[in-house]
Amino acid sequence: MLLESRVAHTISVEEAARLARDLYGLDAVARSLPGEYDDNFHLRDAGGREFVLKVMHPARERSVIDLQCRALQHLEKHASTIHLPRVIPAQNGELQTEITAADGTQRLVWMLTFVPGTMLAEVRPHSEHLLKSLGRLLGQIDSALQDFSHPGAQRELKWDLSAPGWIKMHLHTIADVSRRALVEKILALYESEIVPALPKLRRGVIYGDANDHNVLVSAPWPLPRRAQSVIDFGDMHLGITVSEVAIAAAYAMLGKEDVLRAAASVVSGYHEVFPLQESEIAALYTLIGTRLAVSVTNSAYRQTLKPGDPYVTISESPAWEALERLAKVHPRFAHFTFRHACGLSAMPQSEAIRHYLEQSGPTAASLFTTDLRTAPVVVFDLSAASTFLGADPRSSETVALTSKILQTLRERDASIGVGRYNEARLLYTSPLFGSQTKPLEERRTIHLGMDFFAAPGTAIHVPLDGTIHVLANNDAPLDYGPLVILKHDAGGAGTFFTLYGHLAIETLARLRIGQRITRGEEFARIGTAEENGGWPPHLHFQIILDLLDLNANFPGVAFASQRAVWTSLSPDPNLLTGIPKERFPADESSPQQTLAARRSRLGTNLRLSYQPPLKIVRGWMQYLYDETGRAFLDFYNNVPIVGHSHPRVVQAAQGQLALLNTNTRYLHDAINRYAQRLTALLPEPLSVCFFVNSGSEANELALRLARAHTGHEAVIVLEHAYHGNTSTLIDISPYKFDGPGGRGRQEWVHVAPLPDDYRGKYRREDTRAGEKYAAHIGELLDNLSTKGLCAFIAETLPSVGGQIVFPPGYLADAYGRVRAAGGVCIADEVQTGFGRLGTHFWGLETQNVIPDIVVLGKPIGNGFPLGAVITTSEIARSFDNGMEFFSTFGGNAVACAAGSAVLDILESEHLQERARRVGGHLKQSLLALQKKYPLIGDVRGSGLFLGLDLVLDPSARMPATRQAEYVVNRLRECGILTGTDGPHHNVIKLRPPLIIAESDADIFTGVLANILAEDSAQPDAGPP
Repeated sequence: MLLESRVAHTISVEEAARLARDLYGLDAVARSLPGEYDDNFHLRDAGGREFVLKVMHPARERSVIDLQCRALQHLEKHASTIHLPRVIPAQNGELQTEITAADGTQRLVWMLTFVPGTMLAEVRPHSEHLLKSLGRLLGQIDSALQDFSHPGAQRELKWDLSAPGWIKMHLHTIADVSRRALVEKILALYESEIVPALPKLRRGVIYGDANDHNVLVSAPWPLPRRAQSVIDFGDMHLGITVSEVAIAAAYAMLGKEDVLRAAASVVSGYHEVFPLQESEIAALYTLIGTRLAVSVTNSAYRQTLKPGDPYVTISESPAWEALERLAKVHPRFAHFTFRHACGLSAMPQSEAIRHYLEQSGPTAASLFTTDLRTAPVVVFDLSAASTFLGADPRSSETVALTSKILQTLRERDASIGVGRYNEARLLYTSPLFGSQTKPLEERRTIHLGMDFFAAPGTAIHVPLDGTIHVLANNDAPLDYGPLVILKHDAGGAGTFFTLYGHLAIETLARLRIGQRITRGEEFARIGTAEENGGWPPHLHFQIILDLLDLNANFPGVAFASQRAVWTSLSPDPNLLTGIPKERFPADESSPQQTLAARRSRLGTNLRLSYQPPLKIVRGWMQYLYDETGRAFLDFYNNVPIVGHSHPRVVQAAQGQLALLNTNTRYLHDAINRYAQRLTALLPEPLSVCFFVNSGSEANELALRLARAHTGHEAVIVLEHAYHGNTSTLIDISPYKFDGPGGRGRQEWVHVAPLPDDYRGKYRREDTRAGEKYAAHIGELLDNLSTKGLCAFIAETLPSVGGQIVFPPGYLADAYGRVRAAGGVCIADEVQTGFGRLGTHFWGLETQNVIPDIVVLGKPIGNGFPLGAVITTSEIARSFDNGMEFFSTFGGNAVACAAGSAVLDILESEHLQERARRVGGHLKQSLLALQKKYPLIGDVRGSGLFLGLDLVLDPSARMPATRQAEYVVNRLRECGILTGTDGPHHNVIKLRPPLIIAESDADIFTGVLANILAEDSAQPDAGPP
């Protein structure tokens, strides 16, 4: 009987239970499990023990079952730390028992322990750590199997990658002609690359079937998840050792956009445990493709035998997608990537050629008549962190950048400017370098050559003897324009190439392919912006060790995620140009170096966001950029309310700083104009301003004003409140004094319940919730009657408390009680003011109250240090008690210029209305997600001040702290910045710059929806 033939009788769960009882003495409940050929059952006995009973297809050979049993016993002895299935002998001591099924066929029965876990196919997401752990697991297994042998391992198996030729006779079952051609291409590559190498590749008994339905993954918590076991050892065989990792990599690619990255993660983990030989690494690409080719051909063939069988086609569609994506990757680039994943130099011959270049550099001719080794040159910083460019993209446009470069060269009396190698840049804005519609997708940013800025027509000389290899005009915007590639002989090290881009078009007319150019010979000239791709006039000079058959389309800019591989292919051109190192600025510190320096030089309780932390070097409008030029959509930082580096704020501050910046002991109109504009936005009698440098200073000053006016010290605050970092403000911030390192509540501080109408004592459906929460203020006041009250201070919408929206009437009632007791009402508008709420300019307006003192900070200067306290003339007079108030920098002219610019932008760009419109759109989208994902317990807030309260149980409202942290870190991995707040750190706070658009909101909710569907974001994924 053939294995492909159907059996007449399928074993039922009742028969499985009987077999377990008769053969193993086990009383258990049986449940059917999927299988391609065999009948498999999950068993659970009364004591909760779990097993797998396997009733094999009649065509299964006894030797193959014995192979599996003996191999598992070997692994139990030699790899005991791996949680693999264990073989359970029958009552007669046999590892397998032959039975006669109801249809008269002879069937082999054996039993294993059940290994719990989630199939990799059902796990979301597949992190690099998880895929690397899969490689490590397989490396451990293969390492333990090195000294294992069994006669049954020498078998014919359709999955054996040392003999995939059987699929040739079934290619006709692949209906799609282009797909059939793709499989034929892979087979041809196998014949040319693998067949000659087979004698040199290690062989051994391998597991051989790490598909995504056979790999078991640990529970969603604790993180990081790992591959903890594999099941179904039916494809064990004596084969090419490296095919183990190739098979796993093939299945790891399924469903991935970046198939190479997924495969490299598996390879890296495997190599850590069971090092691959260089010949094995070289074979990986073709073996991975071959496994996918066998898989899709097998599916097509078996559909002809079992039409409609879902098991046959379970991986067919994703396997085709993976194969098609893999085919777009150059085999040698994949090889280099796998070498890098194994800790080797990406390109095998790179060190030899680099040595040749180092030896040749001192005698190489200069690219220009001017000797770059001795002539004055200016090295420009064009990186993402460049202050020469700044954040405004307009400064990188051709005309502006050309003018700035030429001006700098004139000022430095230099004829040539230099752009650095391996620099992360944000200059590359055309579709050639990345998506124009998906701003969070990775773009190419890493410069692989050196730039030499000089006048159009400047002659270019070849540094070493070479032959013209490529002539082309890549005339798309921001492409190379006219370019030449020369081929050079590096002696025994091989060959390499030099690329010259952005040339004058006339260069191409006087050169021909194969033409010999001798060292020092002039062969090209620098082109104008009109002919060179639209760049400032310059030469792009690049060394290339392998053109990867790309020729004129070889990239001059790489993805940061592939940086190590591309820089191995294109080493530093200064090996030939020889510009002294001291002329270059110091290399930018890596994030790891920056972190180490921070830990050694800054206080360790200065916390960082996210794991791993971000190194941010640029901000522009709603985006922040890291040191590689990766963009992050900022939904977190409420300080840059009108956008990071808004040019009008920058220009206002720069202009005033260039003129005057001094303190308030001198008359100046800027502070008066700014005070007038601020007070005009507030209701009477709030009319007197004091300016400081931060929200903390402002809240500290507000308390001084209140104490001077009332003569009392006692302060009422809300639970979980935070008002600043001075000693006094820590004392009135329960978030701090009740937290780690806090010294507890001071006698003069009195804490009222936070009016949280979602989780608090009085809920949203209670129409008197505001009144009831305010009554607790009254209770505190009753206990203060003999001591006297100074003030009640509260954010008008508590942010640190969890993006809380007060119940209607709360502040009005509370303020009435406070004032009746002789106290002052302080509204902390640091987080909520300036139109963020959309419906109102100030948070106090949402409660229809007029405080006695309003405190402003953070967004008031869009990041420039500025804070303000605005109060009544009566309280201001009380404060004028003979003691001078003076803040050296408070209200300085530059700060007032920045603050005025913020008000201008809020008005002219209609940002309050934008916050209302975009915030409303965002909130509706979040409410729609709430209906789908029970993790979202509450969506609250107004405009672009929103909070997502994540819960384990919507009815009990138990905070989902761990899931909130997971979601925030996953959002960061996907390019979106948020944070958590609230007493339990389970509220995701959304406070983006007010300039975001509906499209940004849609990007956020789209990414969030994907993350909420992930395993570790589920409410039942584990305890809080």
